[in-house]
Amino acid sequence: MKRAMIFILIASLILVFGVVLLPPADDPDEVKRSVPVTNVEAQIALGKYLALAGNCAGCHTARGGAPYAGGRAIETPFGSVYSSNLTSDLKTGLGSWAPENFWRALHNGKSKDGSLLYPAFPYPNYTRVTRADADALFAYLRTLAPVSQANREHALKFPYNNRLLLAGWRALYFKPGVYKPDAGRDTEWNRGAYLVQGLGHCNACHTGRDALGGTNIKSDLAGGMIPMLNWYAPSLTSDAEAGLGNWETQHIVDLLKTGVSARGAVFGPMSEVVYMSLQHLAASDVAAMAGYLKSLPQTAAAADSVPPVAKQEAGRVMALGAKLYDKHCVDCHGATGAGMPPAYPPLAANRALTMRSAVNPIRMVLNGGFAPGTAGNPRPYGMPPFRPLLNDDEVAAVVSYIRNSWGNRAGLVSPIEVDRYRSAPLD
Repeated sequence: MKRAMIFILIASLILVFGVVLLPPADDPDEVKRSVPVTNVEAQIALGKYLALAGNCAGCHTARGGAPYAGGRAIETPFGSVYSSNLTSDLKTGLGSWAPENFWRALHNGKSKDGSLLYPAFPYPNYTRVTRADADALFAYLRTLAPVSQANREHALKFPYNNRLLLAGWRALYFKPGVYKPDAGRDTEWNRGAYLVQGLGHCNACHTGRDALGGTNIKSDLAGGMIPMLNWYAPSLTSDAEAGLGNWETQHIVDLLKTGVSARGAVFGPMSEVVYMSLQHLAASDVAAMAGYLKSLPQTAAAADSVPPVAKQEAGRVMALGAKLYDKHCVDCHGATGAGMPPAYPPLAANRALTMRSAVNPIRMVLNGGFAPGTAGNPRPYGMPPFRPLLNDDEVAAVVSYIRNSWGNRAGLVSPIEVDRYRSAPLD
């Protein structure tokens, strides 16, 4: 308790000093005016498409609730943030908003009344969206049937429930600015960068966060644990994780568009992203995103030494793992770990298994692995959960085995790690 109070005090001081010492971000775009529109139907159609690209419904729809009516809890280390009502309801939604109000929220993280928005709403990414696209998105949201559902108060811990402190957070971590095309790149690359950096808000998950919830631009897309969800979003810039530099472009496109490819399948939170968002995008946009991601500078795999384990213990774990693999896994993934892609992903040379953090394979063995059902993969294969069948020692053994077979090399998994994620919430 004492340590927690000290941390809160330090966090508060940092945020207050951020307000006092750092100047407000220069924002020449805040007063940018709407672009005149001659074809309203086309604008609304574009807005609907952009809402899919940003997966707006994913956060702004509570389970079992009306689409876009808000109320879904976004869990953070600081408490719960509840998404807002985006329908056209006059009192509880966006019915009384003007395009300028919506632009200000998207671009500068400020609500209609000028209050600062919590960055669980990813305005640090959405600030890159152009005014024309923001207006199109707003035009579409205004066509949604009104749903009378009052926005729920956030349930944040002290002192994070004080919005005034957001000014300091913004001074430290946020600089508004519309995406500026790179003149040295072609149109397709810039389109991919615009989608990945902006509405796609990929770095919201694939970049680690510090104690105050901020991301470091120097480690952009370098991977990190997703707060509260207990999944690791792998680095997109590291050869040791999910760096895409040596992937065939078509395999990246397949993964983003359908959820499966010859190289692997998506799972966990990324399954929702593919199902709710990416599968609905035009093939040209998915290809642009794939090209941009493939072009990112790749960091070489670090010489990360595997922690030493006594030969007798390692032998025991591998022997048990081999026995369990032969009983439960070999029929789908094969004796050589080659799998039968795209139905059954390969395990050999699969970097999703050999990352330093073993949380993802542990969770998949415990809770099952399920690719999304998409237009390009309408009957996905899934892996059943082994939580009821295997104890912590057995899960640790089989995960250790697949992380160290067929040329794979990674640290052994301990039963303590397994117990940690067996006890964690499923989502």
